[in-house]
Amino acid sequence: MRLLRLLGLLSARSGWSAAALADEMGVTDRTVRRDMVRLRELGYPVDAATGPYGGYTLGRGGRLPPLVLDDDEAVAVAIALRVTAGGAAGTESASLSALTKLDQVLPSLLRERVAALANVTVSLRSSGMPPVDVDVLVVVAVACRRGERLRLTYTDRVGQTSDRNVEPYRLVYTDRQWYLVAYDLDRADWRTFRVDRMSELKLTGARFTAREAPDAATFVAEGIAVGGWDSPARVRLHLPLARAQRLVARTDAVLTAETADTTVAVIGGDADWIARLLVGLDCSFEVIEPDELRKELRAMGRRLVREHSAGAGPRLTAR
Repeated sequence: MRLLRLLGLLSARSGWSAAALADEMGVTDRTVRRDMVRLRELGYPVDAATGPYGGYTLGRGGRLPPLVLDDDEAVAVAIALRVTAGGAAGTESASLSALTKLDQVLPSLLRERVAALANVTVSLRSSGMPPVDVDVLVVVAVACRRGERLRLTYTDRVGQTSDRNVEPYRLVYTDRQWYLVAYDLDRADWRTFRVDRMSELKLTGARFTAREAPDAATFVAEGIAVGGWDSPARVRLHLPLARAQRLVARTDAVLTAETADTTVAVIGGDADWIARLLVGLDCSFEVIEPDELRKELRAMGRRLVREHSAGAGPRLTAR
């Protein structure tokens, strides 16, 4: 602790005399000299000058000095390290090492919060995360890790609010949002909750026994792809499942192998959006249902032929 304080003083201004440091720290000049030797042994470039205007200066280079982070900063660092450790090319090993070191030096309460993020977070993308309220995220992560029931107020997509009692399981993030996968006690079923729509969170202190749970990433992806649509479209893609999975995002469609060479995509959305998605795929396909999607694709095809046929000039299309 004394060495950390000494580093802080040396970083605060350009030079200190041994006497001034001894007075500031409440130790002897001899202790200051001994501590300077220890800092050099640890790799810190401490320069010393003799004479009436001499003293100690922390030089450039050497090892990085320790960082002092508050709770939110430590959690933010843990989130960033979690992202790069999970897929940023060339940085995975260093990120995991840094995350481990961070966990080892944190106080027990903060270590639990950081570990909660690492243990209960699942990604649907390779890098980057959407903005999130750190306080809300930490409460949810701790509840997931402890296996503790959570009480919250939830606002659905049409603006209606309800009180929920849940058994939290995993946090999942996509390009745009964070989601909580939890067992809803009032509805006796598994549900997904957008974290940005959650408020008035409270750890209840009531522990629960883990239930048989769905795959969190798949559960969220399917909910985004087809949830909220009573009659999603079904389209046959003339591609093997593995290639279809490379072309179509998990949050755009639920993909199922039909044969070795074909895949059925179930897609929620309006016909115009689905048609645009399909024509952008590098494969042939056929609509199984509904007829509305077939009509939209035909209309789109006629429009493209009309606007791009030989001799056709530019057209202005009313929107």
